[in-house]
Amino acid sequence: MNDAIETMLKKYRIENKKDKENAIKEIIQEIVLSGLSRGGFFDKAVFYGGTCLRIFHHLDRFSEDLDFALLERDDSFNIEEYFPSVKKELAAYGLEMEVNRKHKTSEEKEIQSAFVKGNTQMLVLTFFPNDKVNDIVSNQSVKVKFEIDTDNPSGGIVESKYSLLPSPYEVKVFDKTTLFAGKVHAIICRDYKNRVKGRDYYDYLFYCARDVKLNLKYLENKLKNSKKIDNSVVLDITLVKKMLKDKFESLDYEAAKKDVSNFVKDQSSLDIWGKDLFLSTLDKLC
Repeated sequence: MNDAIETMLKKYRIENKKDKENAIKEIIQEIVLSGLSRGGFFDKAVFYGGTCLRIFHHLDRFSEDLDFALLERDDSFNIEEYFPSVKKELAAYGLEMEVNRKHKTSEEKEIQSAFVKGNTQMLVLTFFPNDKVNDIVSNQSVKVKFEIDTDNPSGGIVESKYSLLPSPYEVKVFDKTTLFAGKVHAIICRDYKNRVKGRDYYDYLFYCARDVKLNLKYLENKLKNSKKIDNSVVLDITLVKKMLKDKFESLDYEAAKKDVSNFVKDQSSLDIWGKDLFLSTLDKLC
């Protein structure tokens, strides 16, 4: 096993098959970040979302995807230019994986997506050489998705973060106030007709518990970009609280808990979830 991967595995408390799968995915996520960094990706883009919060701010839940946004709109941007850097970085750690673009519909043209994909049996043997893989279907795959928003609005505050593993690299990330604004935007604007995304609400509580302030200007621009508020509106915290209150009063909390349950170790932390809990957080927002 590669020394860097062995060192990274030590931070995990692995008790079952799911823990192993999550550890593999998270380490691949960090190798992808390292590859993107070496390829110059962060000259143009910024890292945000749940995985950013987990890696750089110690969010205590697993996060599946890597989310990025361009620092400035660029209609010529092409995510595929960075695939060679990602593949080279993965190969340096003994991971032979495909990197492929997912082509979106015309309605999703502002988002570019890609998948890093590898054979589950081979990856398990790379990360856990003493494991038996007879119970894993031979063509089963591990996938890590990354997406880039090419039409990100202005107002976000950007900072540099550094990681020492798998080897030292630098990424551009949104600061916590901007990350929180992005999460509030997701809660207000996400359509839950097919699936309530309880992970949004879990992360929201994470920010509230740490008294993170909202980047109101960025949230305002995001809401205008999503046509949730009129361009003439000047967003204030009172309006934000009203929009969140509407969501909290109508949320299917059982569905939300079910969605996030596979991503957290401490299931008892979800027991208190309900309308009263979330409404009580509105007084903390500023």
